[in-house]
Amino acid sequence: MKRKIVALMLIGCMTASMTAFAEESTEGATEGATEAGTEAAADFSDVETVAEGKLTVATSPDFAPYEFYAIDEDGTPSLAGFDIALAQYIADYMGLELEVVTVDFDGVLTELQTKSVDLGMAGLSPDPAREAIMDFSDIYYEGGQSLVTVKDNADKYNSFDAVNNSDVSVGAQTGSIQLDLANENTPDADIISLPKVTDIIAELLAGKLDAAYIETAVAESYQKNYPDLEIVMDVPYDVKGSSIGVCKDNEGLMKAVNAAIAAAKEDGSLEDFIAEANALAAGEKYEGLLDDNGEVAEASTEAVTE
Repeated sequence: MKRKIVALMLIGCMTASMTAFAEESTEGATEGATEAGTEAAADFSDVETVAEGKLTVATSPDFAPYEFYAIDEDGTPSLAGFDIALAQYIADYMGLELEVVTVDFDGVLTELQTKSVDLGMAGLSPDPAREAIMDFSDIYYEGGQSLVTVKDNADKYNSFDAVNNSDVSVGAQTGSIQLDLANENTPDADIISLPKVTDIIAELLAGKLDAAYIETAVAESYQKNYPDLEIVMDVPYDVKGSSIGVCKDNEGLMKAVNAAIAAAKEDGSLEDFIAEANALAAGEKYEGLLDDNGEVAEASTEAVTE
C-alpha cells in the first residue's frame, strides 16, 4: 500500500504532556527553516522535482524514532519522527511543499529506483550496494548497529558464534542493511526476513525469534517501551550513520539537500528534531502503514505501544 500525505500537519503531533515542548521546538525550527528557505528558494528554483512545487519523500513509518505515527489523546495518528521533521525543514529550505509517501522499507528503495520520488528518508545507511538506484546525501545522523534479544536469553545469544547456528532464528528487516549484516556475520543461522521492525520486535518478545539485527537508536527506542529487550552487542559496520537517498543524477537536488542538512545542524534544528522524536517515541505510537481510511487497522493494534 502506498499513501501520499501532504505535510501540513505532520510535525507537532503529540500527547498532552508533550504539547508545550514539541510546539516550542518545532515552531523555532520551522521558523529557522522558513527564513533559510526564503533566502535559498531563488538559488534552488531551477532544481527539478517529480512534482512541480513539491518535494516528494518516501518513508517507512515503522522505525521510531526516525519515522512513526504518534497517537494523540483522541487516538488520532500523525506522522512523526526526526526524519519527518528534517524532511519538512528541507522542503522549507527549498521553498517547496512537502509530500510524504508512506510504504514498506522495500518500497522506499523501489520508489527511488523508479524515480517516483525525490528523496527516500528511512534511516538509510549509505551502502555502496545501493548506489545503482540512488545517490546519498551527507550523513545527518551518526548511529550504529546492534544484536538484540530478550533478557532471559542475553547470556545465551551474546556473540556471533552463539547465534551462527541453524538452530537459532535471527530476524532482520527485509531489504535493510541489518539483513546484509545478518547474512555476513551469521550465515549459518536461520535468518528470517520480515517487512517491519515492529514484526521483528513482536516475534522476539513472543519467543519466535531468538535474536535480531536492529539499528541501535531504534533498538534503544523500543527498550523504553519493552524493558525485556536487551542489546547484547554492537555490530561492526564501516558506515556509522544515516543519509538521505536522493533520486539518481539530480545534482541540483543533492546540493540543496546537503545545504539544508548543514543548515539544520548549524542552527540546532536537527538536535531539536531528534530530542522531540525521542520524547514522542516514548509515548503512545503506531509503527506501520495505515489503512485506506488513514486509520490504524484493528488487526494492527498490537503495534500501538505505551
